[in-house]
Amino acid sequence: MRISLLDELARNGNIFTVDDARSISGVRDEVLWVMLSRMESGGWIERIERGKYMIIPLGAEKGKYTLHEFVIASLLADPFCIAYWSALNFHGLTEQIPRTIFVQTTSRRKRPNITVFGVDYQIKRIKREKYFGIRNNWIEGIRINITDPEKTIVDCLDKPQFCGGLIEVAKALNERKFNTNKLIDYSKRINNSGVIRRLGYLNDLLELDIDVPKIDTRSYLHLDPSMPHQGGKNAKWRLIINIDELDLETIK
Repeated sequence: MRISLLDELARNGNIFTVDDARSISGVRDEVLWVMLSRMESGGWIERIERGKYMIIPLGAEKGKYTLHEFVIASLLADPFCIAYWSALNFHGLTEQIPRTIFVQTTSRRKRPNITVFGVDYQIKRIKREKYFGIRNNWIEGIRINITDPEKTIVDCLDKPQFCGGLIEVAKALNERKFNTNKLIDYSKRINNSGVIRRLGYLNDLLELDIDVPKIDTRSYLHLDPSMPHQGGKNAKWRLIINIDELDLETIK
């Protein structure tokens, strides 16, 4: 029974849920849990989190085999998409390799931070209207949702603290691997004036030639909320410049 169950589950890839196993096996839940526990103890499967498992291929050693981090991330939230620093790295917009996998979702999760097989995952809940600009990519036979380059940049302008700071956004923009019209459309759609202001400031500094819309506000916000809250003011974009402009100018 164990072998036939694993064979059937493996037809759909190396990951499965308890619901998948229940529908295939047809046994009572108490019997199913015993089967899963014995398969895990025997090194046939490994638990990702409660109710979600990975099949360990024949010949692989339990504890040393794992799946691509994005595949595991696909099981941690529904809906999900890879975002922020992880998406920047995927699109080649940063040379930094983040040690944490960043995931966006619109659903609530009890544990937004989780470590699976030694990898840290941060799951960020966002408003439904901010969940857009997503591409489907196939990794290890699994469809993985990843924010497109323009949405990735906009998300990082929205929350620089989730991408290593605004300097990483500046580097991404300086690569000029984006569709200008889509970038502006997304910047308006995300409904955060801070995105427009940060984009406008970086556009001027890096001479990107983007037609950034003007803002109408008297309030100031910090250029990089992850940095100390002090610095001079930029009146045009109503920003407190709390990073060294020389660091940004060296990117050009």
